[in-house]
Amino acid sequence: MNIDLTDTTSSQLNAALIQARRAVGSAVGMVLTLVIVTDEGNHYDALRAASEASKEHPSRILVVIKRPGRSPRERAMARLDAEVRVGADVGNGETVLLRLHGELANHAYSVVMPLLLPDAPVVVWWPEDAPENPAKDLLGTLAQRRVTDAASTEDPVDALASRAEVYAPGDTDLAWTRITPWRSVLAAALDQRHSKIAAAEVEGEEYNPSTELLAMWLAERLAVPVERVVSQGPGITAVRLTTEDGDICLDRSDGSLALLAVPGQPDRHVALNRRTTAELIAEELRRLDPDEAYEQAVRHGVGNLQRPRPRRAKPAGGNGTAAAAAQGTPGAPGKGGKAAANKTAEKSGDRTAEKAEASREGRS
Repeated sequence: MNIDLTDTTSSQLNAALIQARRAVGSAVGMVLTLVIVTDEGNHYDALRAASEASKEHPSRILVVIKRPGRSPRERAMARLDAEVRVGADVGNGETVLLRLHGELANHAYSVVMPLLLPDAPVVVWWPEDAPENPAKDLLGTLAQRRVTDAASTEDPVDALASRAEVYAPGDTDLAWTRITPWRSVLAAALDQRHSKIAAAEVEGEEYNPSTELLAMWLAERLAVPVERVVSQGPGITAVRLTTEDGDICLDRSDGSLALLAVPGQPDRHVALNRRTTAELIAEELRRLDPDEAYEQAVRHGVGNLQRPRPRRAKPAGGNGTAAAAAQGTPGAPGKGGKAAANKTAEKSGDRTAEKAEASREGRS
C-alpha cells in the first residue's frame, strides 16, 4: 500500500503509517530504524538493497532525500513531501520516503526524530556523500551504528585516512564489510597451520579500499610487513602469507571462486563471490556494537604498508639452468658453451612469455 503526502508534517506521517498498517493487516514486529541519507539519483538502488535486507531484519526504513533547490526562492521555501509504503513489495517492515525541500533540507534531524521506532536501535547509512565526521553529524548522533562506503568517494584511500582520524565507536564502512569472507578464510587457514608468519602480500585493484583494509588488518594482527600489489582485479585477487614451511596463498582471479593453497595440504576451492549491497547491509544490521577489529585496522594506516607495486609475472622453472649455462661450466668449450647457454635462455624466455600470457588470459 502506498500513501502520498504533499506539504505534510511528522504527525501526519505517523497517522498515515498507522492507517497503512491497519489496511494491510501487518503487525509491528520491527527491530530497528534504518535511516538512509541520499539523493534522488541514488535513492532507488539504496532503497532496493535496504528492502532486501529488511527480509532478514524487519525495520522501518526512512529515506531522507535532500532537495535544497537552486534558485533563491526554492532555497527559502520549506516543504516536506513524503511517501509511505507498507506491504510485501517493500520487504518486512515499513518504508517512508522523505523529500526535504528548501530550508528544510538543513533540518533533517527534526524531521526524522519523531518518526523513529520507540525503544529500538537506529542505524544511519550514507550510500554516497557521507559527512566528514559521521559521529558529529546531527543524524549520526541518533544512531548506534553509522555506515559509510569509502568505495563511493573520489579518493577511497584518502577517505580511509579521514575515517581513521574521526573514528568513533559505532562507525563502520562497507569496504570493511566486503572483506569479511576473506578474513574468515585466512583466519581458518592459519588455525590449521601453526607456522610463524614472516611477511604478507595483498593483491588487488588500485584505489580499492577493501584491498587496503585487508592489508592493514593483516599488518595490525600479524605484526609483519605487508606489501600491497596492484592487479587488474576484479576487487581483491590474492593474498599470500610467507611462512617458514612455505606460502599460504588464497588466489581469486575471477571474482567468484578462489583457490586456497596451504603447505602440506591439498589445494581446495573456496567460494568468494563478490556480494551485493543488500547482503552487505544485512550483515551490518546483525551487530550493533562497536566493531573493534575495524577500528584497529583503519587506524593502522595506509602509510604503514609497503609501497604498492605492479603485479609481477611468476618466474619460469628454467631460469636457474639458463643462468648457469650463460656463465659457462668448467672444462666446456667456449663457443659451444655460449651457444648452449643462448639456446637454453631463449627456451626459458619462451616459457616465461607463455606463462605470462596464460596468466593474463585467466584474469580477463
